[in-house]
Amino acid sequence: MKFYDPRGERSGPTVPYELSAHLAPGQQIGLFANGFPGSVEFLQLIGEAVERVIPGITVKLWNKGNASALASTEDLAEISDTCSAVIAAYGH
Repeated sequence: MKFYDPRGERSGPTVPYELSAHLAPGQQIGLFANGFPGSVEFLQLIGEAVERVIPGITVKLWNKGNASALASTEDLAEISDTCSAVIAAYGH
């Protein structure tokens, strides 16, 4: 039996992730679950951690409810209108 290393060769340089949001007390972060099992529970834990690390931040959870469906226009509008940042996640 022969085992292969599944890691491929990089096709270009590593680019650091530089997007960020400057968060302050009184702001809200959206948590957007995609509906896979475990996605809501995972984001609830993330939300609790964010609230501990950034005092005064609030979090609100949205659950798309169906991993195969697109995010609704209503959910996206509400998130955009009420949140300074959003964390999206999936479960399994």
